[in-house]
Amino acid sequence: MDKQKPVTDWTTDFDILDPGYTENPGPIWRDMRERCPMAHTERWGGSWMAMGYEDVQALIRRVPELSSRQPTILPIMEGKDLLAEYNTDLLPPITKDPPDSIPLRRLILPFFTPKAVEKYRSFTEQLCHDLIDGFIDKGACDGAADYARQISPRVMGHLLGIDPAQSEDFLTWVQGFIEFGASDYTVRAKNYRIIRDFFAEQVARRRRELGQDFISELLTKEIDGQPVTDRMIVNMCVLLLSAGIDTTWSTIGTTMLHFATHAEDRRRLAGSPELLTSAIEEILRLYSPVSAGRIAMEDVEHGGSTIKRGERMILNLPSANRDPEIFDDPDEYIIDRDMNRHIAFGLGFHRCAGSNLARLEMQVALSVWFSRIPEFELSDPSAVTWSAGQVRGARNVPVTF
Repeated sequence: MDKQKPVTDWTTDFDILDPGYTENPGPIWRDMRERCPMAHTERWGGSWMAMGYEDVQALIRRVPELSSRQPTILPIMEGKDLLAEYNTDLLPPITKDPPDSIPLRRLILPFFTPKAVEKYRSFTEQLCHDLIDGFIDKGACDGAADYARQISPRVMGHLLGIDPAQSEDFLTWVQGFIEFGASDYTVRAKNYRIIRDFFAEQVARRRRELGQDFISELLTKEIDGQPVTDRMIVNMCVLLLSAGIDTTWSTIGTTMLHFATHAEDRRRLAGSPELLTSAIEEILRLYSPVSAGRIAMEDVEHGGSTIKRGERMILNLPSANRDPEIFDDPDEYIIDRDMNRHIAFGLGFHRCAGSNLARLEMQVALSVWFSRIPEFELSDPSAVTWSAGQVRGARNVPVTF
């Protein structure tokens, strides 16, 4: 099928790389939810999409029959057998299902408890102030490129004990792996190898001399009485870099766009900083950045549809978070929304392990910005750009203040 052909019916021929979908998917999701519980497409190798909150809740728990071993629904290497047996030690935790994933999650989670991530707050605060110092006298900046884009790679580098000068490399690699590689397997594979090889060298360096960072700490840990292997640590670092940078960068960028275009919300938050927590949770609900990918390891029946063995699917968390069956006025931003059972970070076995760090970065980024620049607005709507694919977020948000 011609992948550039316009979509005429989103329930039977959706395309998550369609420019209209990328820029404004809300009306499309609403139409799809109303007309079918499970959409399907032949584009990009074929896949299903679950749209509603209850459907996503049910399917995300169907493990391992709906497996995370294939987390993307976009093009893969020609001839690759997605159902073939594989060595689980060679893949990052996000592609593992229970029971293989359980020891790894137990290993990682203590590093990302609310208490554990607090040690990164002062670094993040200073970073945000330094970034603002670089452009505040100009009276203008790109809230996504100059601010949001710069935060998560530096925080992640700090956590991993990497030179801050590498942050631009991180961004290049992650963008190539996730965004630019979304429709091109060779680009995705090339950047994956770069990230993997970089961390293999970092792990080898820590083997020679331990530091005070995530990699060094993992080198002292065990799983089931056995030392954590170098390959496991590399895989966890690949996951932290790829998942931790793009998602948080995307969400903070979209946050900047929202407040730059919604004066009432902006002024209310500036005047009532105690609303920060609910303001962030509502951003996470309304602008959830990630749609999770799965592959059926056996035929799965749901909602009158059969996802056949070997078929892929998207669990559309952003659409689920706008389901009117669960949320009042689901397409509206309500800064003090009381009941907000969003699932932006997923559910169950594969719920985002780094959610507390992501929330901390958002809290600090927003509180520091509003303390320095409480009044700002979008200067050129035509210059706003978005990333496409399974991670969606504002990439350019030019603002004046």
